[in-house]
Order: sequence, then C-alpha cells, then structure tokens
Amino acid sequence: MKTRQPAVAGFFYPGSSQALLDEVDRCLPGDQQPTAALAVVLPHAGYVYSGRTAGEVLARTEVPDRVVLLGPKHHLGGARAAASTVDAWSMPFGDVPLDKELIERIAATTEVELDDQSHRDEHSLEVEVPFLWRRNPSLQLTPIAMGMHRADELIELGQEIASAIQGVEGSVLIAASTDMSHHIPEAEAARLDQLAIDKMLALDPAGLHQTVLDNDISMCGVMPTTAALAAAIALGATGAELVEYTSSARASGDTARVVGYAGIIVR
Repeated sequence: MKTRQPAVAGFFYPGSSQALLDEVDRCLPGDQQPTAALAVVLPHAGYVYSGRTAGEVLARTEVPDRVVLLGPKHHLGGARAAASTVDAWSMPFGDVPLDKELIERIAATTEVELDDQSHRDEHSLEVEVPFLWRRNPSLQLTPIAMGMHRADELIELGQEIASAIQGVEGSVLIAASTDMSHHIPEAEAARLDQLAIDKMLALDPAGLHQTVLDNDISMCGVMPTTAALAAAIALGATGAELVEYTSSARASGDTARVVGYAGIIVR
C-alpha cells in the first residue's frame, strides 16, 4: 500500500499517537450536539494556537465517512490544484484511507490533477486530519491542495466538485483549511478579518475573493475557501455561522504580531 508520511507530526501537533489523541480531545468540547453541515472552514496552525477553534467547529458538526478537504499550497511546485494519489495518509494513530472513487471522479471532471508533489510537505490539510478522524474513525479523505486561481476559476471548480459529490453515495462534508491575517497587530487583524468573515457568512465566494484582494488580507486559504463556498452553494447551502474568531495572542500573549483564526459552519 502506498502511503503519504506525515510532514509536520511533532511540530504542528504531537508526534505520538496517544499524545496526539489526548490533545485533540482537549480541543473538542464534549457538550455539543453535532448537526449535519455542507461545509466547514477550519484554521490550520499548530494546535496550541488554533486547535481549540478547529475543535469547536467539528464538535458541532456531523463528520460523515467522506470528506473533501481543500487547502492552500504554501510552497511552489506541483499542480495548481492537486489531489493526492496514494492509498492512505499515515498519521501517528494509523492510516487514513483516501476516497479513490471521489478523487477519480473529481480528477476526471475538473482541472484537479493527480499529483503528490503538492502534498509532500504541505501542512494545511494534514493538521485537520486528526480532528476529522477523531470525530469519525471511518473517515475517507479527498485531499486537494490549491494554488493561485482567479475567482471565476475557483467558483467553477467548486461547482464541479459539487457535481462530483452528487454522483457518489452518502453524505460528503467539504472542509476548507485557512488561517486569516498574518503577523500584524491584533486589532488590525480583527478589523480586516471581519471583512472577509462577513463575505463568508453571506455565502459570497466572489465577494470574499475580491475583498481579500482589495484589502490585502493575508488569508492564506482564500482560494480553497472560495471554492468550498461555491460548492456548498451548489449543494443547496442557505446560511453560515461563525463559531469562533480568535488569534494567536490567546496562546502567546503577543498582540503585536498575530495570526487570525476563524471557524465557520455552512449549512
């Protein structure tokens, strides 16, 4: 079996199985009643900074067996939109299988290419997997790493992903991985990030993309989030909820240079 080995175990999250699962459990509140969702927006920093936000979202969300995980590429190389081709992603707690049927359907009907180079060292998707798996150990992943695209391309891609989802059995959750503003004062990050959050809550993917460009918001996952919103709309989304917005200052105490984190559920 061909597997992808973890790139950031022991760095973004604990490298041993029990320590990792204990950390995820600390971030997942146990007093929530999860409900069905079409999409979620999750942060992807080290767990000490953004794990609680990801946990708050996924504790409120039913995680089906099938999850399409969209994230940004933080490095050059590989396809602009790349689906992993291996059989499974190895994590400290074991292997998480990939959804070969859905991956092949998406690759056959969209510009998404089958390319592992884009995934080899990328953290934005990997850090979400322990949370998703903890919520559903029968998880099958469709991981797609995305580079630069125009808004119209992203909306079209999201709509095509929605069509592929409609062609498979069972429920599918779309998870978009993004952090918000990077390395600016906390008050300015909150102001800028609210502009982008407002567009996400309004289910306005084109508006989100344009707002980030117009205001120079360093939202690293605007591309996958734009596509995810477009896909959710095509699947019938009618509303979105901001579960939490916070910043790295909550953990570090440093308000001079923060990274913002937003957790959103789309239904």
